Amino acid sequence: MKKDTSYINALENEAIYIIREVAAQFEKPVLLFSGGKDSITLVRLAQKAFYPAKIPFPLMHIDTGHNFPETIEFRDRLVEELGLELIVRNVQDSIDQGKVKEESGRYASRNMLQTTTLLDAIEEFKFDACIGGARRDEEKARAKERIFSVRDDFGQWDEKNQRPELFDMLNGEIDLGQNVRVFPISNWTELDVWSYIEKENIEIPSIYFAHKRKVFLRDGLIWSAEDGVVYRDEEEEVIEEMVRFRTVGDMSCTAAVLSEASTITKVVEEIRDSSISERGARIDDKRSEAAMEKRKQQGYF
Repeated sequence: MKKDTSYINALENEAIYIIREVAAQFEKPVLLFSGGKDSITLVRLAQKAFYPAKIPFPLMHIDTGHNFPETIEFRDRLVEELGLELIVRNVQDSIDQGKVKEESGRYASRNMLQTTTLLDAIEEFKFDACIGGARRDEEKARAKERIFSVRDDFGQWDEKNQRPELFDMLNGEIDLGQNVRVFPISNWTELDVWSYIEKENIEIPSIYFAHKRKVFLRDGLIWSAEDGVVYRDEEEEVIEEMVRFRTVGDMSCTAAVLSEASTITKVVEEIRDSSISERGARIDDKRSEAAMEKRKQQGYF
């Protein structure tokens, strides 16, 4: 059973309205792009918002250096096909400059290190609005956040000091040094995103579909054993399984799920029957009960 088309259209209309408000209210917006399904959906929505003109702001990827190769290949191809401007800033540069320290050990990840690189890039280009693909259904900290989420001049978010958003009225007024994170698909669910991808026939990276991959098991989660990015103990046996990824982030913190879903229709059916959130496969959210909220307070996406 497919999602009601009128419901999906209403979500699309809301997101397009938000994106157009960003273009109208801010001088230097940017779309934060990871090559994942949510940011790909944002690109399609931005295309529709300004058609037949091109998207009037650049895309920016904060590259950890530990991304899935399939995602990077897709990112570069999409940008070239659509003729979009892509800005890439690398976490490795922040490490080399001594601004952040590489983690080590069993659960080492570069995901948290992205915040410094992101804030530096915002300052470098003087962006006043950053459009992101976060959704309220993903995680409780994201559920607290407004569609226009004001960050102070240190890039920090104060969850206790947020503006009301009544009757779809979005207030983009900010003081010098502040910027706004904007979430056009905040009211969407994972199933909504996939239903929209199916409706619009949007191409997405192959990693989202079932494929054979060398993996190993740890703490009840399935980790990629390819590319040597994820730390693996000697006793953790490498096996080959049919898996896919529900969420695509840094390889060091993103686990796979067993799956036979090789088409969008089968993925939609699988998600509808699932009782686990897609963020359940993200180890960075499990570091503490308030892991995401703390990262957001520090300037995270």
